[in-house]
Amino acid sequence: MTRPLLVPVLAVASLLPSALGAAPTLTTAQEERAVAIQKNLRCPLCDTGESIEQSRSDLSVKMRSSVREQVAAGKSEADIYAFFAQRYGNFVLLDPPKSGRNLLLWGAPLLALLAGGGVWWTFLRRRPDAGIRAAPVVEPEPFDSYLDQVRRETRPGGER
Repeated sequence: MTRPLLVPVLAVASLLPSALGAAPTLTTAQEERAVAIQKNLRCPLCDTGESIEQSRSDLSVKMRSSVREQVAAGKSEADIYAFFAQRYGNFVLLDPPKSGRNLLLWGAPLLALLAGGGVWWTFLRRRPDAGIRAAPVVEPEPFDSYLDQVRRETRPGGER
């Protein structure tokens, strides 16, 4: 290559990453924050519920880039989650907010457990005790006092 041609080529090559929209450079703390946010966002295309941090779909790559850009811009986690929830719905959040209709999702298992316990308790209270039965009335045999004494001593609640 000739020297006059080398300078413009290097100038264009240095501007190329910024022209293509390269991801911003993040500090270590920002990178850790971006990865934590990516782990809490679900890939809208993946049926397995993968986070965008794990998914390799094109949409997840774009979402990861968007998270990095927003972290570099200084947006809070709540703002970033709200941005993706507005765009893709609450489905995209792996940890949905505990408010509104989502309270039903969080409280339903507890309510089911309490209802089941109440039904079980009611069932046990209304059921006649199977272990305590009234002993049948037996007329004592008039000529065998020893047999009568054994029967009295061996029956539940008998005399001793």
